[in-house]
Amino acid sequence: MTKFRPCIDLHNGRVKQIVGGSLRDVGDGPVENFVAQQPSQWYAAKYRRDGLGGGHIIKLGPGNDAAARSALSAYPGGMQIGGGITAENAAEWIDAGASHVIVTSWLFDKVGKLIESRLSGLVRAVGRQRIVLDLSCRRVDSPADQASEPAWRVAMNRWQTQTEIEIVPAQLDRLAAFCDEFLIHAADVEGLCQGIDASLVDRLGDWASQSPAAIPMTYAGGVTTMADIDQIATASGGAVDVTVGSALDLFGGRGIRYDDLLRRNGK
Repeated sequence: MTKFRPCIDLHNGRVKQIVGGSLRDVGDGPVENFVAQQPSQWYAAKYRRDGLGGGHIIKLGPGNDAAARSALSAYPGGMQIGGGITAENAAEWIDAGASHVIVTSWLFDKVGKLIESRLSGLVRAVGRQRIVLDLSCRRVDSPADQASEPAWRVAMNRWQTQTEIEIVPAQLDRLAAFCDEFLIHAADVEGLCQGIDASLVDRLGDWASQSPAAIPMTYAGGVTTMADIDQIATASGGAVDVTVGSALDLFGGRGIRYDDLLRRNGK
């Protein structure tokens, strides 16, 4: 059954909801949909009290380590951690209370080519069962011979740089051997509250419900109403979980009530 996975997105040490793709190395700051008054540990403690597991904490740039550690200490073993994770520091974050480490950009070189030795090194450092691969992606032009088919490539460096990894069954099968879960943000619709990327959800759902290599997967991006969650559940046969950000009343949104998600999870 499709379940709700909670999240804590950290920027400059504060819990925020940011429009996907607006966080850049140069130029104006990100477009912020929400900036919390409560600290990160308040949210983690709430998720712990409400029995919500498998959520994630994402550090969006520098200056977030202290807030991340505070959240992990409030819910030890209950949340995953991503942002700046490498084979050298992964065990440190597990020791700090993370159930899993979430990794994307460090696995690629500057032009987006996967460095498979780093992936293997990460497995040696903490074990496959502690790894989540973040395959957050952007739409790209399809090859000429597949013009009618949408295409997506994994994006790194806070979704600024496209990599060589396309979201297709063969690549998902290959990468699933190195991790316990996938986390996939649809970066083009993230934070806009204008609906999900339905074509991407269909592709993920087909893989999650049909591939012998399938592992748990969480989708995020554009979830605006409970109908979007129902669509994800239907498309995936309940095999894909979901994260809700800017539309959630817990983050100042108006489209989805946190209490309704708790009931959906049987809480």
